Amino acid sequence: MLQPDRRRFLAWTSGAGACLAARGGFAGETRIRVVVWDEQQPAQKQAYDNFLGNAIADHLSRQPGLRVIAANIDQPEKGLPAGLLDSTDVLVWWGHVRQGEISEERAKDIVARIKRGQLALIALHSAHWSAPFIEAMHERTRDDARRRYPDPASGPAVKFEFVAPEGRFVPTADSLVTPAYYAVRRGAQLTVRVDLPNCVFPAYRADGKPSLVKVLNQTHPIAQGLPESFEIPQTEMYADPFHVPLADETLFEERWSAGESFRSGQIWKLGDGRVFYFRPGHETYPVYKQELPLRVVSNAVNWLGSKLGKSP
Repeated sequence: MLQPDRRRFLAWTSGAGACLAARGGFAGETRIRVVVWDEQQPAQKQAYDNFLGNAIADHLSRQPGLRVIAANIDQPEKGLPAGLLDSTDVLVWWGHVRQGEISEERAKDIVARIKRGQLALIALHSAHWSAPFIEAMHERTRDDARRRYPDPASGPAVKFEFVAPEGRFVPTADSLVTPAYYAVRRGAQLTVRVDLPNCVFPAYRADGKPSLVKVLNQTHPIAQGLPESFEIPQTEMYADPFHVPLADETLFEERWSAGESFRSGQIWKLGDGRVFYFRPGHETYPVYKQELPLRVVSNAVNWLGSKLGKSP
Protein backbone atom coordinates (compact mmCIF):
# COMPACT_ATOMS: atom_id res chain seq x y z
CA MET A 1 0.00 0.00 0.00
CA LEU A 2 1.75 3.16 -1.25
CA GLN A 3 5.06 1.30 -1.02
CA PRO A 4 6.80 3.20 -3.87
CA ASP A 5 5.99 6.52 -2.23
CA ARG A 6 7.18 5.28 1.16
CA ARG A 7 10.50 4.39 -0.48
CA ARG A 8 10.53 7.92 -1.85
CA PHE A 9 10.01 9.26 1.68
CA LEU A 10 13.09 7.33 2.84
CA ALA A 11 15.01 8.80 -0.08
CA TRP A 12 14.08 12.31 1.04
CA THR A 13 15.12 11.68 4.65
CA SER A 14 18.48 10.30 3.53
CA GLY A 15 19.08 13.38 1.37
CA ALA A 16 18.90 11.52 -1.92
CA GLY A 17 15.91 13.57 -3.00
CA ALA A 18 17.51 16.97 -2.59
CA CYS A 19 18.56 17.22 -6.23
CA LEU A 20 14.90 16.81 -7.25
CA ALA A 21 13.53 19.63 -5.14
CA ALA A 22 12.69 21.90 -8.07
CA ARG A 23 9.15 21.91 -9.53
CA GLY A 24 8.86 18.71 -11.47
CA GLY A 25 9.91 16.44 -8.61
CA PHE A 26 10.74 12.93 -9.72
CA ALA A 27 12.23 13.07 -13.21
CA GLY A 28 9.81 15.32 -15.05
CA GLU A 29 6.96 15.00 -12.54
CA THR A 30 3.87 16.84 -13.79
CA ARG A 31 1.37 15.62 -11.18
CA ILE A 32 0.29 17.60 -8.12
CA ARG A 33 2.62 16.48 -5.35
CA VAL A 34 0.75 15.67 -2.14
CA VAL A 35 1.94 14.74 1.34
CA VAL A 36 -0.66 13.43 3.81
CA TRP A 37 0.78 13.94 7.28
CA ASP A 38 -0.69 12.13 10.29
CA GLU A 39 0.07 11.63 13.98
CA GLN A 40 -1.16 8.03 13.70
CA GLN A 41 -2.42 7.93 17.30
CA PRO A 42 -3.62 4.50 18.47
CA ALA A 43 -7.25 5.65 18.90
CA GLN A 44 -7.55 5.78 15.10
CA LYS A 45 -7.63 1.97 15.07
CA GLN A 46 -11.24 2.15 16.30
CA ALA A 47 -12.24 3.30 12.79
CA TYR A 48 -9.24 2.74 10.50
CA ASP A 49 -7.31 -0.50 10.12
CA ASN A 50 -4.20 1.25 8.83
CA PHE A 51 -4.52 4.75 10.31
CA LEU A 52 -6.58 7.71 9.19
CA GLY A 53 -3.85 9.45 7.20
CA ASN A 54 -3.10 6.31 5.23
CA ALA A 55 -6.82 5.95 4.40
CA ILE A 56 -6.82 9.46 2.92
CA ALA A 57 -3.52 8.86 1.14
CA ASP A 58 -4.79 5.58 -0.35
CA HIS A 59 -7.88 7.37 -1.68
CA LEU A 60 -5.87 10.23 -3.16
CA SER A 61 -3.36 7.85 -4.75
CA ARG A 62 -6.19 6.40 -6.83
CA GLN A 63 -7.07 9.83 -8.27
CA PRO A 64 -5.50 10.83 -11.59
CA GLY A 65 -2.88 13.54 -11.66
CA LEU A 66 -1.66 13.18 -8.07
CA ARG A 67 1.60 11.89 -6.60
CA VAL A 68 0.89 10.98 -2.98
CA ILE A 69 3.24 10.33 -0.06
CA ALA A 70 2.03 9.30 3.40
CA ALA A 71 4.13 10.72 6.25
CA ASN A 72 3.81 10.59 10.02
CA ILE A 73 5.16 12.14 13.18
CA ASP A 74 7.35 9.16 14.13
CA GLN A 75 9.44 9.30 10.96
CA PRO A 76 12.77 11.17 10.86
CA GLU A 77 12.40 14.94 11.27
CA LYS A 78 8.78 14.37 12.34
CA GLY A 79 7.98 13.25 8.78
CA LEU A 80 8.70 16.76 7.45
CA PRO A 81 12.25 16.85 6.06
CA ALA A 82 13.08 19.97 4.07
CA GLY A 83 13.75 17.97 0.91
CA LEU A 84 10.26 16.49 1.01
CA LEU A 85 8.60 19.86 1.62
CA ASP A 86 10.64 21.35 -1.22
CA SER A 87 8.96 18.86 -3.52
CA THR A 88 5.41 19.11 -2.16
CA ASP A 89 2.57 21.20 -3.55
CA VAL A 90 -0.20 20.34 -1.06
CA LEU A 91 0.26 19.30 2.57
CA VAL A 92 -2.78 17.56 4.12
CA TRP A 93 -2.54 17.60 7.93
CA TRP A 94 -4.20 15.48 10.62
CA GLY A 95 -3.12 16.18 14.18
CA HIS A 96 -4.75 15.89 17.60
CA VAL A 97 -3.04 14.73 20.79
CA ARG A 98 0.60 15.39 19.79
CA GLN A 99 0.27 18.91 18.40
CA GLY A 100 2.92 20.27 20.79
CA GLU A 101 5.62 18.01 19.33
CA ILE A 102 5.84 20.13 16.17
CA SER A 103 8.13 23.05 16.85
CA GLU A 104 7.29 26.68 16.18
CA GLU A 105 10.37 26.84 13.95
CA ARG A 106 9.06 24.00 11.77
CA ALA A 107 5.62 25.62 11.62
CA LYS A 108 7.12 28.96 10.58
CA ASP A 109 9.05 27.21 7.80
CA ILE A 110 5.83 25.65 6.46
CA VAL A 111 4.04 29.01 6.58
CA ALA A 112 6.93 30.75 4.80
CA ARG A 113 6.56 28.22 1.97
CA ILE A 114 2.82 28.95 1.83
CA LYS A 115 3.41 32.71 1.67
CA ARG A 116 5.89 32.27 -1.19
CA GLY A 117 3.27 30.32 -3.15
CA GLN A 118 5.26 27.08 -3.00
CA LEU A 119 2.89 25.09 -0.79
CA ALA A 120 -0.80 24.89 0.16
CA LEU A 121 -2.09 23.56 3.49
CA ILE A 122 -5.25 21.54 4.15
CA ALA A 123 -5.96 21.27 7.89
CA LEU A 124 -8.54 18.64 8.85
CA HIS A 125 -10.73 18.64 11.97
CA SER A 126 -8.56 18.78 15.13
CA ALA A 127 -5.67 20.19 13.10
CA HIS A 128 -7.21 23.56 14.01
CA TRP A 129 -4.67 23.41 16.85
CA SER A 130 -1.80 22.09 14.74
CA ALA A 131 1.34 24.21 14.83
CA PRO A 132 1.25 25.04 11.08
CA PHE A 133 -2.42 26.07 11.14
CA ILE A 134 -1.97 28.24 14.24
CA GLU A 135 1.06 29.94 12.71
CA ALA A 136 -0.80 30.44 9.41
CA MET A 137 -3.73 32.08 11.20
CA HIS A 138 -1.38 34.27 13.26
CA GLU A 139 0.48 35.36 10.15
CA ARG A 140 -2.78 36.11 8.32
CA THR A 141 -3.84 38.21 11.34
CA ARG A 142 -0.57 40.15 11.24
CA ASP A 143 -1.13 40.84 7.54
CA ASP A 144 -4.77 41.85 8.17
CA ALA A 145 -3.71 44.21 10.97
CA ARG A 146 -1.23 46.01 8.75
CA ARG A 147 -3.86 46.37 6.03
CA ARG A 148 -6.42 47.60 8.55
CA TYR A 149 -4.03 50.11 10.13
CA PRO A 150 -1.63 51.27 7.40
CA ASP A 151 1.18 53.67 8.13
CA PRO A 152 0.16 57.31 7.61
CA ALA A 153 1.51 59.32 4.69
CA SER A 154 3.33 61.46 7.23
CA GLY A 155 4.13 61.02 10.88
CA PRO A 156 5.27 57.98 12.87
CA ALA A 157 4.64 54.45 11.67
CA VAL A 158 1.91 52.46 13.41
CA LYS A 159 3.20 50.45 16.35
CA PHE A 160 1.79 46.93 16.73
CA GLU A 161 1.79 44.71 19.79
CA PHE A 162 0.91 41.16 18.75
CA VAL A 163 -0.19 39.09 21.74
CA ALA A 164 -0.29 35.31 21.34
CA PRO A 165 -2.58 33.08 23.44
CA GLU A 166 -0.93 31.47 26.45
CA GLY A 167 -0.95 27.92 25.15
CA ARG A 168 -3.90 25.90 23.86
CA PHE A 169 -7.10 26.41 25.87
CA VAL A 170 -10.84 26.45 25.19
CA PRO A 171 -12.43 29.87 25.82
CA THR A 172 -15.85 30.38 27.37
CA ALA A 173 -18.76 31.23 25.08
CA ASP A 174 -18.85 34.83 26.30
CA SER A 175 -15.11 35.44 25.77
CA LEU A 176 -13.72 38.06 23.43
CA VAL A 177 -13.51 36.44 19.99
CA THR A 178 -9.99 36.52 18.61
CA PRO A 179 -8.35 37.98 16.64
CA ALA A 180 -9.23 41.23 18.38
CA TYR A 181 -7.89 44.76 17.89
CA TYR A 182 -7.49 47.61 20.37
CA ALA A 183 -6.14 50.85 18.87
CA VAL A 184 -5.00 53.86 20.89
CA ARG A 185 -3.81 57.21 19.52
CA ARG A 186 -1.60 59.42 21.64
CA GLY A 187 -0.74 62.54 19.74
CA ALA A 188 0.47 61.49 16.31
CA GLN A 189 1.34 57.94 17.41
CA LEU A 190 -1.15 55.12 16.76
CA THR A 191 -0.51 51.96 18.76
CA VAL A 192 -2.50 48.79 18.08
CA ARG A 193 -2.72 45.78 20.35
CA VAL A 194 -3.69 42.66 18.41
CA ASP A 195 -4.77 39.55 20.30
CA LEU A 196 -3.84 36.74 17.95
CA PRO A 197 -6.45 34.03 17.26
CA ASN A 198 -6.78 31.11 19.62
CA CYS A 199 -7.76 28.84 16.70
CA VAL A 200 -10.46 27.07 18.68
CA PHE A 201 -14.13 27.40 19.68
CA PRO A 202 -16.06 27.44 22.97
CA ALA A 203 -17.84 24.07 22.73
CA TYR A 204 -17.32 20.57 21.35
CA ARG A 205 -18.98 17.20 21.88
CA ALA A 206 -17.55 13.84 20.82
CA ASP A 207 -20.77 11.85 21.03
CA GLY A 208 -20.89 10.70 17.40
CA LYS A 209 -24.19 12.42 16.62
CA PRO A 210 -24.80 13.11 12.90
CA SER A 211 -24.34 16.51 11.29
CA LEU A 212 -25.83 18.07 8.18
CA VAL A 213 -23.37 19.85 5.89
CA LYS A 214 -24.84 22.57 3.68
CA VAL A 215 -22.86 23.61 0.60
CA LEU A 216 -22.85 27.41 0.50
CA ASN A 217 -21.14 27.80 -2.87
CA GLN A 218 -21.83 24.95 -5.28
CA THR A 219 -19.89 26.64 -8.07
CA HIS A 220 -16.58 26.46 -6.22
CA PRO A 221 -14.20 23.74 -7.48
CA ILE A 222 -13.90 22.25 -3.98
CA ALA A 223 -17.68 21.67 -4.04
CA GLN A 224 -17.63 19.96 -7.44
CA GLY A 225 -19.83 16.85 -7.46
CA LEU A 226 -21.44 17.56 -4.08
CA PRO A 227 -25.20 17.77 -3.48
CA GLU A 228 -26.75 20.89 -1.93
CA SER A 229 -26.39 19.22 1.47
CA PHE A 230 -25.26 15.89 2.87
CA GLU A 231 -25.22 14.06 6.20
CA ILE A 232 -22.20 12.80 8.09
CA PRO A 233 -23.62 9.89 10.14
CA GLN A 234 -21.04 10.05 12.95
CA THR A 235 -18.90 13.03 13.81
CA GLU A 236 -17.69 15.22 16.65
CA MET A 237 -19.51 18.52 17.17
CA TYR A 238 -17.71 21.88 17.12
CA ALA A 239 -19.71 25.06 17.81
CA ASP A 240 -18.98 28.54 16.48
CA PRO A 241 -17.58 31.08 17.08
CA PHE A 242 -14.32 29.78 15.62
CA HIS A 243 -11.47 32.02 16.79
CA VAL A 244 -9.78 32.59 13.42
CA PRO A 245 -9.44 35.55 11.03
CA LEU A 246 -12.35 36.24 8.70
CA ALA A 247 -11.99 33.79 5.82
CA ASP A 248 -11.85 34.88 2.19
CA GLU A 249 -14.36 32.15 1.33
CA THR A 250 -16.68 29.97 3.42
CA LEU A 251 -17.84 26.92 1.49
CA PHE A 252 -19.73 24.81 4.03
CA GLU A 253 -21.95 25.24 7.06
CA GLU A 254 -22.47 22.29 9.38
CA ARG A 255 -25.42 21.90 11.80
CA TRP A 256 -26.49 19.49 14.52
CA SER A 257 -29.96 18.62 15.80
CA ALA A 258 -29.24 20.26 19.18
CA GLY A 259 -28.91 23.61 17.41
CA GLU A 260 -25.14 24.08 17.10
CA SER A 261 -23.56 25.27 13.86
CA PHE A 262 -20.05 25.70 12.49
CA ARG A 263 -18.39 27.21 9.40
CA SER A 264 -16.95 23.91 8.29
CA GLY A 265 -15.01 24.75 5.15
CA GLN A 266 -12.98 27.96 5.01
CA ILE A 267 -10.25 29.31 2.72
CA TRP A 268 -7.69 31.98 3.49
CA LYS A 269 -5.20 33.64 1.17
CA LEU A 270 -1.80 33.90 2.81
CA GLY A 271 0.73 35.83 0.78
CA ASP A 272 0.87 34.02 -2.55
CA GLY A 273 -0.57 30.80 -1.11
CA ARG A 274 -3.72 29.40 0.47
CA VAL A 275 -4.93 27.49 3.52
CA PHE A 276 -8.10 25.38 3.60
CA TYR A 277 -9.72 24.14 6.80
CA PHE A 278 -12.29 21.31 6.64
CA ARG A 279 -13.96 20.50 9.96
CA PRO A 280 -15.67 17.05 9.80
CA GLY A 281 -13.91 14.29 11.61
CA HIS A 282 -12.70 12.69 14.81
CA GLU A 283 -10.31 9.80 14.61
CA THR A 284 -12.74 7.27 16.16
CA TYR A 285 -15.43 7.79 13.48
CA PRO A 286 -15.00 6.58 9.87
CA VAL A 287 -15.60 10.01 8.31
CA TYR A 288 -12.72 9.58 5.86
CA LYS A 289 -14.02 6.27 4.61
CA GLN A 290 -17.07 8.10 3.23
CA GLU A 291 -17.42 9.25 -0.35
CA LEU A 292 -18.34 12.91 0.10
CA PRO A 293 -15.79 13.99 2.74
CA LEU A 294 -13.11 12.25 0.66
CA ARG A 295 -14.39 14.08 -2.42
CA VAL A 296 -13.99 17.39 -0.61
CA VAL A 297 -10.38 16.52 0.22
CA SER A 298 -9.52 15.38 -3.32
CA ASN A 299 -11.24 18.42 -4.84
CA ALA A 300 -9.32 20.68 -2.47
CA VAL A 301 -6.01 19.02 -3.31
CA ASN A 302 -6.61 19.48 -7.03
CA TRP A 303 -7.80 23.08 -6.76
CA LEU A 304 -5.11 24.23 -4.34
CA GLY A 305 -2.41 22.46 -6.32
CA SER A 306 -3.57 24.11 -9.53
CA LYS A 307 -3.55 27.57 -7.89
CA LEU A 308 0.00 27.49 -6.57
CA GLY A 309 1.90 30.66 -7.44
CA LYS A 310 -1.12 32.19 -9.16
CA SER A 311 -3.06 35.30 -8.18
CA PRO A 312 -6.72 34.92 -7.12
